[in-house]
Amino acid sequence: MRGCAVSTPLPIIGVVGGTGALGSALATRWAKAGYPVVLGSRAADKAHGHARDIASREQINVSGASNVRAAEQAAIVVVTVPWAAHESTFEEIRTVVQGKIVVDSTVPLVPPKVMRVQLPAGGSAAVRAQALLGTGVHVVGAFHSVAAHKLATAEPVDCDVLVFGDQKEAREAVVALAVAAGLRGLHGGPLANSAATEALTSVLIFINKTYAVDGAGIRITGNLRGA
Repeated sequence: MRGCAVSTPLPIIGVVGGTGALGSALATRWAKAGYPVVLGSRAADKAHGHARDIASREQINVSGASNVRAAEQAAIVVVTVPWAAHESTFEEIRTVVQGKIVVDSTVPLVPPKVMRVQLPAGGSAAVRAQALLGTGVHVVGAFHSVAAHKLATAEPVDCDVLVFGDQKEAREAVVALAVAAGLRGLHGGPLANSAATEALTSVLIFINKTYAVDGAGIRITGNLRGA
C-alpha cells in the first residue's frame, strides 16, 4: 500500500559463550535494542537458566540454547569465549555457521601473564577463527577492548569499538551492533588488523593496574566523517 513503510526484521543474534560476563552484557544490551537474542552455552540447561534470569530481571526477550543450537538459529553469531576455549568452540560450531557473519571477540590472553601481548601463530585470534571456519564464513573481529562490567550497567560507555573484517558489508552489520549496544563502532580495516586491538587489550589491562583505572577503553579522536 502506498505510503506504508515496510520495516525489516532485525537479525537474530546468537551469543556463543553467552553466559559469561561479556556475552551476557552484550546480549542484554542488544535485546533491549530490540534484537532477538539466543544465549549459547556448552550446557544448554545453564543457558536456559541464565536467559530466564536476564529476561525476568530486565523484562526483555532472551532465550537460551546450546552453543551449536544458538549458532544454528542466528543470522549473526557472536563468540565470547576465553582463549583456552577458542579452537574447540569454533570447531564445534563450524558446520552451522556457513554463509553467516561470525564475530570473534576473543583476546589471546595466556594466564598468568595477561598484561603481556601474546598473539598466536597466524597473527591474531580472528585470523585463526577464519582459518578454522573456512572461506564460507564472514569472520569479523570486534568488542575486544570494552570492559564487560561497564557494559553490564545501564550507563553509557565512553568507548569505541574497532571492527575488522575482509567484507565491508559484514563490518557494517557489526558496526550497527556496536551502535545498538550504546557504543561507537568504527571500521578498522581487514581482518588481519584485528591483531591491533587483540594486542591492545593486554596493554589496557596493564594500564588498569598501573593507574588504578576501572576498565580503560579506547577512543579515536578527530572529526570522523560518517561515524
